[in-house]
Amino acid sequence: MSERPSTPDARGSLMPNAEQRARLRKVRKFKDGLSRYGVGTAGMMVVGALALIFIYLFSEVAPLLRSSSIEPTADYPFALTSEADPSAHLVLERYEEMGASFSEAGQVHFFNVDSGLALKTFEVPRNQGVSATAVDTSVPNQQLVAYGFSDGSVSVVQETYSLSYPNDQRLVTPGLDYPLGEEPVTLDEQGRALREVAVQSTDAGLMVAGVTEDNQILVGRYRMNQGLFGNGGSVSGDSYSVPSLPGGAQVEHLIVDATGRFLVVADDREQLHFYHVERAEDARLIETLPTERGQVNALEFLVGTLSVIIGTDQGAVSQWFIIRDDNNQFHLTPVRDFGSMPGSVTTIAPEYTRKGFAAGDDQGNVGLFYGTSSSTLVIESVTDQPISQLALSPINGRLLALDNDQRLHIASVWNEHPEISMSSLWQKVWYEGRQQPEYVWQASSGADDSEAKMSLVPLSIGTLKAAFYAMLFAIPLGVMGAIYTAYFMTPKLRGVVKPTIEIMEALPTVILGFLAGLWLAPFLENHLPAVFSILIFLPVTMLAVGLLWSRLPSAIRSNVPEGWEAAILIVPILLTGWACIAISPHVEVWFFDGSMRQWLTNNNIDYDQRNALVVGIAMGFAVIPTIFSIAEDAVFNVPRHLTQGSLALGATRWQTVIGVILPTASPGIFSAVMMGFGRAVGETMIVLMATGNSPVLNFNIFEGMRTLSANVAVELPETAIGSTHFRVLFLAALVLLALTFVVNTLAEVVRQRLRKRYSNL
Repeated sequence: MSERPSTPDARGSLMPNAEQRARLRKVRKFKDGLSRYGVGTAGMMVVGALALIFIYLFSEVAPLLRSSSIEPTADYPFALTSEADPSAHLVLERYEEMGASFSEAGQVHFFNVDSGLALKTFEVPRNQGVSATAVDTSVPNQQLVAYGFSDGSVSVVQETYSLSYPNDQRLVTPGLDYPLGEEPVTLDEQGRALREVAVQSTDAGLMVAGVTEDNQILVGRYRMNQGLFGNGGSVSGDSYSVPSLPGGAQVEHLIVDATGRFLVVADDREQLHFYHVERAEDARLIETLPTERGQVNALEFLVGTLSVIIGTDQGAVSQWFIIRDDNNQFHLTPVRDFGSMPGSVTTIAPEYTRKGFAAGDDQGNVGLFYGTSSSTLVIESVTDQPISQLALSPINGRLLALDNDQRLHIASVWNEHPEISMSSLWQKVWYEGRQQPEYVWQASSGADDSEAKMSLVPLSIGTLKAAFYAMLFAIPLGVMGAIYTAYFMTPKLRGVVKPTIEIMEALPTVILGFLAGLWLAPFLENHLPAVFSILIFLPVTMLAVGLLWSRLPSAIRSNVPEGWEAAILIVPILLTGWACIAISPHVEVWFFDGSMRQWLTNNNIDYDQRNALVVGIAMGFAVIPTIFSIAEDAVFNVPRHLTQGSLALGATRWQTVIGVILPTASPGIFSAVMMGFGRAVGETMIVLMATGNSPVLNFNIFEGMRTLSANVAVELPETAIGSTHFRVLFLAALVLLALTFVVNTLAEVVRQRLRKRYSNL
């Protein structure tokens, strides 16, 4: 918009008149307001965008923080059982609509959970004229129930559910399978009654253990042999006895593991006995351990049969592991205690697919617990009568509790993410199969019953490790290069060097990661001595060339214009690098017996081809342009009068750099370093492609790492939406964002203080 030219006043002046000046003030005020509010609005939008990122990430993480709950929804008299024939085992199918009750006498009742009406009833097969004397179950995901009889025989049944959709309505039809056929198998050849039994499916068939009325422990292994065309078949197997409990102790409970090697027995003297029973000739008692927590009332394996859960008459609930020591000997070891139940523990119900379980006591309380997170999730009163049986659904959304009055209580359960707690994320956890507590990230495994290990410590340390080595490489080169370019280099050479380094920032990091993984990593592995030789001899070469240059006659030195001295170093640097690489094989022969990598291994230093050294160099090159560009601008913009005043007072150029330029430019240099650190912390592709991507916990420069960002990139596409793994990955992203936010905030505080301190120069 053009303005009217000023008209001369009476004195011939071309200055704007009052009306024009008022109009100009209005235009200027409008522009100032527009700029102020425009900049302010843009700034608030940036803050708002950052806040929205935080809010979104937190919304995905928030369910991890929600407490578990048990909400009783209904209860009714359970007419399918009675005091004369109570339920010995309860089951709830995955749709949470149908349950099953296995009675002590050997009847299996399938019923509608909401109404309690019977749907189907089966009789467990047995020999004529015998009665059921013992009942026990396998881990829930095997769905096996074993009945021991008064003649020493055993029947094993397995509940099944057929799914169909007549008229587009889901129909679940219950049934029983007989893994060993409908004829009972003989566990005790002498025909003694079995007062305790245990069953588990192993790779070699079914393993059944039992205790006779005279306290003799028996173990049997049985397999169903299919007929030629898959029809019919016969059962093969045998049984044998194992050593009795020492001191005449009586067996109260026993369980067998899924490998078929171990038997755990609880006696009437507050002791646990750990047996090896893989073969009859090797059957032996490994050890006897006091529980130190009271008399064992409930004894169960968690899924995977590596963890034993005991509940005692004192309300104690604890977890024990089967652990192999350094001598390849197995032991039963107490690992963790959970919160005590208010009353004496009466029953334990493990989860189907996770390392959690429910426990009931004689005061009508039900508790939910989880092994990995060492959490007592919730303890809720559901009745005022002792709990006799518990059943958790396979999807852990509903719970059945049967009390001693044969009243069935139904409860809704919210227990989506019990694996996660502050201790499981940030402290050492003793995982199944390991000899001691550790920091481990292994969110998935080939086995369905594996224990998810989701410690964020290895990922956080890996992030800091990658950033540390990258900054160790980038800071000296970036900052020193910036100082020399801005202050000592001739403007013409600076006009070439500065844009060249800055354009490196446009190089895609995936290209750097590709080159680092496929070229740099093998090259460094084959020339390890050259890396350390260059670190030693390159600075020596530069100092030697500088010293030699200073000793040359001024007539020769004057031929090189001031500010072009750096060009003299190009050839010596290249020659030094080439020489170090050329003599690398000879150095390995002279000092490292022909292989530096093998020498490191022999001295207990692990070496991975894709390691932190590769990441430090590759990521350093990605970070250098950021540090160089900001630091160079900060040094170049130091006011001229400061440097000229220092030189006029007799200071040398280096003294001026140390005493004037560096303090004045320190806020900008510090910002450059922190910007580079933020870039290094958030880098993904270089770390992903240039390391083994293994979540190890150390600062060994010759081993790899896994960073938070790389972990999210690798695992997020593979995880189920809404799962615990999914939300922990979002938590990792939130931790990364919070880390960079905190670091940048602290950096800004430091920068402002530096700026204030040196503003009077």
